[in-house]
Amino acid sequence: MVDVQGTVAAGFEPVKDAFVRNFDVLGERGAAVAVYQDGRKVVDLWGGTRDVDGTEPWVMDTAQIVRSATKGIAASVLLLLHQRGQVDLDAPVGTYWPEFKANGKERVLVRHLLAHRAGVPVLDRPLTPAEAADPVLGAAAVAAQAPAWEPGSTHGYHAQTYSWLLGELVGRVTGRTLGRWVAEQMAEPLGLDFWIGLPDDESHRADRVGPVDPPAAGPALKTRPKPAVSEAYRDPASLTRRAFGAIDPLPDENRPAYRAAELPASNGISTARGLARAYAAMIGDVEGGHRLFAPATLTLARTEESAGPDKVLVVNTRFGLGFMLHGPSCPLLAPGSFGHPGRGGSLGFADPESGIGFGYVTNGLQKGVTADPRAQALVRAVRSAVTG
Repeated sequence: MVDVQGTVAAGFEPVKDAFVRNFDVLGERGAAVAVYQDGRKVVDLWGGTRDVDGTEPWVMDTAQIVRSATKGIAASVLLLLHQRGQVDLDAPVGTYWPEFKANGKERVLVRHLLAHRAGVPVLDRPLTPAEAADPVLGAAAVAAQAPAWEPGSTHGYHAQTYSWLLGELVGRVTGRTLGRWVAEQMAEPLGLDFWIGLPDDESHRADRVGPVDPPAAGPALKTRPKPAVSEAYRDPASLTRRAFGAIDPLPDENRPAYRAAELPASNGISTARGLARAYAAMIGDVEGGHRLFAPATLTLARTEESAGPDKVLVVNTRFGLGFMLHGPSCPLLAPGSFGHPGRGGSLGFADPESGIGFGYVTNGLQKGVTADPRAQALVRAVRSAVTG
């Protein structure tokens, strides 16, 4: 049995039970989960090993790559800039980034970028990992790219290009990289263990991730991909394959150079505590910190902007301005929840009605994009705790 460390407030014991069961039944190797309620930390648990195949224990300050859970934090930067009057969500992106207007993208709005409606989830020539880490090359590639559909007319997940779309826009508006903005304006004042661009002096916090197979039987097998989804991932010409393959070959997520780069779509490094605290601060004051989103900004974050068939993920998805919303493809806590999963397991979200901020990180990356069975087991346990 895994040695689980940490604390659980009275009433949240089901979360610890579910966390332990993830190791016993669902193939967990090393992970952490944290929950805030009304700005107060009520769950802070960790267990297993730091390295997905190692023996050194996961400790309190272990952090890990969270893949696309990074997108929610990146999106919050644009919403905060809007809140401060520095970005107009209904302005054309070209207002801030003139080069982006090329090849039929003149009418792409800032809100289209956030809601995956810009039409540029793919690159005609994918970037190598080294090129992808260069923000100048990444921005130039998406600026030159012709859209795959009429911008604003429909939506499709911008799996990799989200990095350069949001990163360049934030750079044009603030004169700082998105990762630096997060460090200075969010992580430092809120005390978050969250980085987009892991500093050398924090590199010891994150160990090796790797793929792990789900158990041979049990809850992990209840959901199987639809044939159309499987076919889309197999077809090299599909928007699905091309969107996830905008960096080719796939980067080695364990390389220090990759983790030090700033890719706001995919390479955030966080503790579970950092994710949970960030989301808790989006919906209210947190202990020892402050609130991030004004009420109007919170409304924007979780107001539906995109819904229905996703041209990249080939399932129905729901997005607000940068955040995935509760639904069958991304089950969160309740209908008003908003957040973002990371392919392979990680998840961060907030639920304003219950006052919950949630974060889960893992080093064992299972198949699946939006509804990892381990994360979902923890979400169900939180739901049982807050509903009695």
